[in-house]
Amino acid sequence: MTADPSRLIDIATGYMASKTLFGAARVGLFQAVADGADTVEAAAAAIGRSQRQTRILLDGVHASGLMTRSNGRYALEADARDYLTGGDLDLTPFLNFLEIGSFHSFDDHWRRTVDTDQGGAFDASDEAFMTAFMAGVMRYNALHAHWFAHEFPTEGRTRVLDFGGFTAGWSIELMRRNPDLTVTFAYPDSTALRADVEAAGLGGRVTFADMPTETGVPGGNHDLVLAIHVIHRFSDPENRAILAHLRTSARPGAKLAVFDFFHDTSSAQRDLDARHAAEYINFDGTVVWPEETVVSWLDEAGWSFEGYVPVPGSPRVLVARAV
Repeated sequence: MTADPSRLIDIATGYMASKTLFGAARVGLFQAVADGADTVEAAAAAIGRSQRQTRILLDGVHASGLMTRSNGRYALEADARDYLTGGDLDLTPFLNFLEIGSFHSFDDHWRRTVDTDQGGAFDASDEAFMTAFMAGVMRYNALHAHWFAHEFPTEGRTRVLDFGGFTAGWSIELMRRNPDLTVTFAYPDSTALRADVEAAGLGGRVTFADMPTETGVPGGNHDLVLAIHVIHRFSDPENRAILAHLRTSARPGAKLAVFDFFHDTSSAQRDLDARHAAEYINFDGTVVWPEETVVSWLDEAGWSFEGYVPVPGSPRVLVARAV
């Protein structure tokens, strides 16, 4: 008996499921079903598309597990309901970016990336694309921040250094859950952070220290250090320097949370990290680093690798301790 080819076929046709999801989210199909348009006819009227196309979209997302179907009526599963029907964690803007940005870049030059190892170059000149890019990335980051604060323990920690990331969202979520935390933001430009912190009503618990990520030395005696979406943006020598600077800013026993994707060394590579390793280098030339490389940087800088905290639908938290 030969092996079952189903898994191979599922992987090879996975882009069809992705494109169906993108289309359904873009035209508001999930919201329509949530609002009661639970048949092909009703949903088609609600989204302003033909019944044929609506049936294709409904059955596609049903086949992917995002809806149920019974006697011709569709209903949302919990993940579709919570993340595709409005609210601060609605991932529709992120799906839109994936389709017009990431997916397009794979179609455009993935073969070249594989054959030459030359990463993609990010083009910020298209204003409409940049608007969609920022909306998508920031919404995905909001998901990360929500689950990071939910999954990452901060008990016994009071002085946080948030270094070189994208937004204040992670630390804001942590402060909301832990009233003992104070945060120092060490970013290249804190202008947007200040507005977000003030809007959250947390200005009295925050200080700002603008500095370049590659060379900045925040100092201090912090007991929790956050490096959120930092290391994939920098080279080997730059990351060595960054982690060394963070060690000098932390007390012995402090925790370091490196939030990113990784090539790991387990018997089963985490799927989401492996996919983003391809996406990052192909889209803008950034790097998902191997776990063993990151651990070597940590050892050299005075950190001891302790393991990972998984975060649903997101990068992982690599945790290290200051020694």
